Amino acid sequence: MTPSELLLEGVELMLFGLGSVFIFLVLLIVCIRLMSSVIGRFDTAPTAQPVPARSAVAAPEVDADLLAAIQAAIHQHRARRG
Repeated sequence: MTPSELLLEGVELMLFGLGSVFIFLVLLIVCIRLMSSVIGRFDTAPTAQPVPARSAVAAPEVDADLLAAIQAAIHQHRARRG
């Protein structure tokens, strides 16, 4: 075989491989969407309501002794790490 024939055969093989992967991925996406729609139709469970996030203003007050202990632990940890 000549180099040009080998190159053309390589391009054909590459296009065949890329095409088969592309078709597989398209079929996978179609199947996932189909399953999602089927499950959505038969799903009777109530959806969970989102829990509202706590705001920084509504945070509970921390005891002064607890805050001092946390600060001491952080200081000691940083001192050990150098």
